[in-house]
Amino acid sequence: MSYSSQLLEEAVDAFSRLPGIGKKSALRMAMHLIKSNKSEIKSFFIQPIEKLVSDIKFCKECNYLSDQEKCNICLTRERSAETLCIVENIRDVMAIEETGQFKGLYHVLGGVISPLDGVTADQLNISNLTERILDSNINEVILAISPTIEGETTIYYLSKMLEPLQITLSQLARGISFGGELAYADEMTLGRSILTRTQYKINQL
Repeated sequence: MSYSSQLLEEAVDAFSRLPGIGKKSALRMAMHLIKSNKSEIKSFFIQPIEKLVSDIKFCKECNYLSDQEKCNICLTRERSAETLCIVENIRDVMAIEETGQFKGLYHVLGGVISPLDGVTADQLNISNLTERILDSNINEVILAISPTIEGETTIYYLSKMLEPLQITLSQLARGISFGGELAYADEMTLGRSILTRTQYKINQL
């Protein structure tokens, strides 16, 4: 597409870098900003993005997104401190929270073990996991990781690592189809999978 303005073209290119945004959608966004009041653009668009980029943090306890050192989930006293749900990424926390079926705490790995992609266990948020479980007196760990080949590999690795702690290891019931991702499961299916979770046994693989 040919643009009469270099500034417009650069804005379209910037928007189209976002996931799921094509050139046409990017152009609509850019045109909307051009037509908007300049002061409104700063208050509802530019300033929030600048703050997001500069001020967003990762919770030092669970690695979830936070505005402070600890996220609201970790700081909420109503949450059960005895149950820890291990997930692959931040979107999985959001998906599980949407179900309203889990009231424990989380631990975000930041990915899964994938040798083909060069992702090893030491590149994930695993190093402090054992210490956190012991310090917090956690008695159940739910391995809520997408049932893909990489996910199953990660589940097995974590189960072997946590086995000496003699805690209950659970995994989601098979409401989530193999190869699917938690973030894209519907709320009812994901919620039911959490409630009907089953004890994980290492020799089941």
